[in-house]
Amino acid sequence: MSHATTYGRTVLRAPAKATECTTLAWSNTFTRELPGDAAVEEAPYAILEKEKSGEQTVDIPEVLFRASREVRGLWSWAVAEQHENPQLVSVSPSGAQLVGLSASAFWRDADTAAMAWSGSTRLAGSNMWAHNYGGHQFGIWAGQLGDGRAMSLGETVHSNCRWEVQLKGAGPTPYVRMADGYAVRRSSIREYLAAEHMHALGVPTARSLSLVFTDREVVREERERGAVVARLAPSWVRFGSFELPASRADHVTTKQLADYVIRHHYPDITHNPYIQLLERAVASTAQMVARWQAVGFCHGVMNTDNMSILGLTIDYGPFAFLDAYDPDFICNHSDPSGRYAFNEQPRVALWNLTRLAAPLAALINQSADPSESEQTVNVITDVLNAFGPQFSAEYARVMRRKFGLFAVARDDDVDVVVQPFLDLLAEAGTDYAFAMRTLCSVPEALSSNTLDAVVDGLALRSQTIACDVTAWKRRVSEYFTTVYGPRLERENADATVGERMKRENPNFVLRNWVAQDIIARADKGDFAWVDQVLKLLTVHAFDDHAPAGMEDAEKYAGPVPEWGEGLQCSCSS
Repeated sequence: MSHATTYGRTVLRAPAKATECTTLAWSNTFTRELPGDAAVEEAPYAILEKEKSGEQTVDIPEVLFRASREVRGLWSWAVAEQHENPQLVSVSPSGAQLVGLSASAFWRDADTAAMAWSGSTRLAGSNMWAHNYGGHQFGIWAGQLGDGRAMSLGETVHSNCRWEVQLKGAGPTPYVRMADGYAVRRSSIREYLAAEHMHALGVPTARSLSLVFTDREVVREERERGAVVARLAPSWVRFGSFELPASRADHVTTKQLADYVIRHHYPDITHNPYIQLLERAVASTAQMVARWQAVGFCHGVMNTDNMSILGLTIDYGPFAFLDAYDPDFICNHSDPSGRYAFNEQPRVALWNLTRLAAPLAALINQSADPSESEQTVNVITDVLNAFGPQFSAEYARVMRRKFGLFAVARDDDVDVVVQPFLDLLAEAGTDYAFAMRTLCSVPEALSSNTLDAVVDGLALRSQTIACDVTAWKRRVSEYFTTVYGPRLERENADATVGERMKRENPNFVLRNWVAQDIIARADKGDFAWVDQVLKLLTVHAFDDHAPAGMEDAEKYAGPVPEWGEGLQCSCSS
């Protein structure tokens, strides 16, 4: 358990051993260019270096780093806690490459890596901070929220791409509120794997770097053990980052943040900057949510503080991938009204963008002639109204590829081809991932008169057929022969199109029951399985079979076990 927060001197972390996996060149812009917490103006490690006292403490009350308080700036300095017995569990090879590291370097000195990437030791040159932001939670303004357990180690640039590196679960910050600042193993496994899996599926997302388990006792519904995820994003600025200063009528800070995002992430914006910033947010969010719907991903907690200004999927909490295709599926059991149900996600995304538009509108009005205020409202309305068409266009583009319609794009493809198939799946509660993967075999089945076997397979993977099974199977066959088959013919597609479709429809998906199986194995001490499954869900997600040595993972492409049907998670993590 954590020691009690005190008003005494703050103990800092010792330097990490210098190795290939602990050496990054920091190039921080967020803390240099934007206003921070006035209570602690200088980075604690910078103070330590100036004092040269030989002690690993600074004369700043610890409570300023670890106790919840109101902060007026956009960030606060943070100090990670020492964790008991950190153990390196997994490293993402592609995540490591993003920041110029290699997974093999982590494993060559796993103990050093575990200490550094849990926050138990300090990476050279790192001055950690936590973001301050507000947000609408379940539609209600919640005031100041902030990163209660996430700390940014710094920003690093590799191959002309900037990445802000965070540790989640490393300890409390001034935004911890009533929580403890830690993360448990089960939720950390889920987030770590989900980010890399979503990237492999082609969904815009934050990325994962490493997963470290600790022996820290963390109390949730029961006593659990801790973990720390190292995660990456070009920026962790959220819609709520703009909402908080605007709610305090601090338009100067709101403008500084907007200018910062434009300067570092949209440097091509040259005129009407705040209108264009909103346009970019609308377009990137529409693209992200369209891909969520296509892959069957339900975020579960689409509060404005969990919405990236860059249109990235962030903050993987009670998320789920669909098992049975159910448009009304609710993955978060803390959401009884279904505000964030699967089919509500596009609507909520637009609602969230409207909340973002408010602080940006204030900036636009400040820079416009007062006589043009009505025109400003009209322009913002037009920008927001573009979300629907942009979402629909991206959804249609992705679904055409999943259906093997690579050559010709018809305006009615979603209405005529896609939606009727989804309606059949919804009626029977058919496994969504399995149905889309099965679709890859339909072109060949149509040409070889083996369609009955395909339809039988879909029926066997259906959970809730309330109608006559024979009648349902007949209608599925009719859809394939009278709707889907003729549409493929207009593509001049032959039976081989199915192999290409397999690269659009994953065979292995991180469903809740799959995640729970991985968690259960880790609880029994099989930590290596997490790293193995990472490879399955990234490199091999679209393969017909699990790689050699992972035969036990074949079940992850199989039917949902009875115990795994309808699993929900909560916000507790």
